[in-house]
Amino acid sequence: MLVTTKMKKQKSTSIILWILSVLLMASLAIYQRTTGPTYPVSGKIALGGTFIKYKLFRSYDTGSDALIEISVPEGVKAVYKYKRFKSHDEWTNIELVPDNGKIIANIPHQPAAGKVEYQIALIDGVKAYPLTEEPVVIRFKGSVPDYVLIPHIFFMFFAMVFSLRTGLEALLKRPNTYYFTTATLLLFTAGGLILGPIVQKYAFDAYWTGWPWGHDLTDNKTLAAFIFWFIAWLVLRRNHENRLWPVVAMFVMLAVYLIPHSVLGSEIDHTKIENQINKTEQQE
Repeated sequence: MLVTTKMKKQKSTSIILWILSVLLMASLAIYQRTTGPTYPVSGKIALGGTFIKYKLFRSYDTGSDALIEISVPEGVKAVYKYKRFKSHDEWTNIELVPDNGKIIANIPHQPAAGKVEYQIALIDGVKAYPLTEEPVVIRFKGSVPDYVLIPHIFFMFFAMVFSLRTGLEALLKRPNTYYFTTATLLLFTAGGLILGPIVQKYAFDAYWTGWPWGHDLTDNKTLAAFIFWFIAWLVLRRNHENRLWPVVAMFVMLAVYLIPHSVLGSEIDHTKIENQINKTEQQE
């Protein structure tokens, strides 16, 4: 009877820990989605006695211009300026006239990892009302097939769920820390180190742009988290009672997910390309 009660209590505790892990991961997923530099800038502005809503893209697939559409009342026009990000380009200024009640700004398409900064201002009479204080930066990327992207997201999501669950298991000194550590490592390896570079190749034509070849923060975060979980797995493999490293790995993983996705991601620096071309021409 005592054994049965103890087992029921352990099972109930385990269910609570799983629910807590899933809820924490869901919160992190929402945070990641809404804070990264690829999340659209949206809002509304009061003009002419009405509120005008807008949504400015910060990520778009290559192959076609990015279209920014804003519904405006009669009599409202707009001006739009853009230039390639990290370039010596001059601003291109365009006046936008409504078409069927909509103002449409065409952002010229770029190769994968190419960026354009742009700013739109609405005009009511003679006064201009910028939608944003600073220009918005949009990055173009290659299209990633669903059969690659969906498994990647699946494995990364559950790697974080298992990471949180493992940390809680270790903190409470429960018996399955090694099992959950192994599961976390396998899920993260599949999602981050196998499918991650494939996603990167489709999106930006490079498998890996983090250390030691570049500064891509997403790749570097992935590498850091993997190293800590691998150490935790090795330590627990030798001694199942050594629960320090799984807790450390969980907090490292948590820190990784708290850094907005795509910060310091792949990009084309046109200034470096232009400077290199000028150097070559001078040498010739």
